[in-house]
Formats: sequence, structure tokens, C-alpha cells
Amino acid sequence: MTHKRLLYIGNGTKFQSLARLDERFEGWGLTLDRYHAFAGEFPETLDGYDGIFLSGSPHGAYEDIPFINREHDLIREAADKGIPMLGICFGSQILASALCGRNQVFRRDFCEIGYKDLPTTEAVQTDPIAKDLGDSVNMFVWHNDEVRAAHPDMVILAYSDICPNHVWRFRDQPVWGIQGHPEVTAEQAPLWFEENRARMTLDGADVEVLKATAHEAAESKTMISNFVELVKHG
Repeated sequence: MTHKRLLYIGNGTKFQSLARLDERFEGWGLTLDRYHAFAGEFPETLDGYDGIFLSGSPHGAYEDIPFINREHDLIREAADKGIPMLGICFGSQILASALCGRNQVFRRDFCEIGYKDLPTTEAVQTDPIAKDLGDSVNMFVWHNDEVRAAHPDMVILAYSDICPNHVWRFRDQPVWGIQGHPEVTAEQAPLWFEENRARMTLDGADVEVLKATAHEAAESKTMISNFVELVKHG
């Protein structure tokens, strides 16, 4: 059987994050083409891709930076072609900026950080990737930038007490944004927290508490595995 092709867009200063999600996509049976957008790498064409993943970044989707502007164009082209897309953290934000407007993403007054229960909306019941979520889903969240919720082309799937848009879909198209970090495993989380101790502390977190309460957030990971199945089987 021919493996389906996933375009993996890396937006971080390093291409691969501690989560090593690109390797996990391959382990789930997808053929990956990796491009480090942060370093200016982009495919010449989107022809032949069955799905696209967009990673996190230290930048804001609203910044006027060449790779961010080019990625906006790539996203709009992919949406026109009907290619399924999933963005996490910055990936979610740049999807919103490209498809719903540059003013859709803004800088919060303070950071939202920690493991949180995110209530879900009725829309999850029929959503292709969020269908296995219950009335709420717990995952680690860490963001200063936020995607506005009040847009007619957004279907809100999950939210928090202080952020009305944590998981969303673009219209009825196969395009999803996840603000939190379902990709991080229980084993990886303490290493990630320690690696980012100084910044997380400045953002208001107690890193020792985070490390002690780290868990798999398994239910949130069904959104990623369901996206993979959608790419593989349509």
C-alpha cells in the first residue's frame, strides 16, 4: 500500500522539538516531507500532499517576517486545494491569521500556562478529529498569543475559563487548530519544563508543580491520531 504524504512545516528555531512528533507521524505510517520554514525552507509545490502539519514557533503569526508571510500564502493555497491541515500552538495561530484575518491573533495581557480541563462544545460530537473527546479534555497549555473566537468561519471545539478558543475548525473544512500541547508525552513533559524553567517561571508557572503533575493527556492525543487516520484514509 502506498503511504500517504504529510508535509511537516517546522516553525521553531530548531526544526525538531523535544516531542519529536515528526518521527511519530512516520511511525503511524505516513511518509513525511520535512521543511524548516523558520530557516526559509518551503516546498516548490503542494501537489501530491495528503496532509499538512504546522508546528509551534517563538514568533507571533501577526509579525511581518518573510517566512511568516510566505507561510500565510501556503496555507491559503492548501485550503483552496482542500488539503487537510493541523496546527499546534503557533501553527493554530497562523492558520487563523491566514484564513480568518491577520487581526484574528493577538497578544494576551498575561500568559495562560499549566494543565487545564478544557470544556468542549457540542460540535465535537460530529467533528472528525475531536469526536473522541468528552465534555472536557485535559492538556498542557502555554501561550501568550491567542486566537480570537468570534469569527463566523470558526467552529469552536474547546475553550478554557480565560481563553474562549483552544481548539477550532475552519468552517466545515478539514483544517484544525489546537492552542495547547497534546503532542507532549508524560515522559517528555518534565524534560521540557526543566529546559524552559526560566521562561515558564516568568510566565507565572511553578515548574516543580508542573513536573510533579505531568501526565500523558491521552484523551487530547486522540485529536492527533484521528488527524493521521483522516490523512491516511480521507
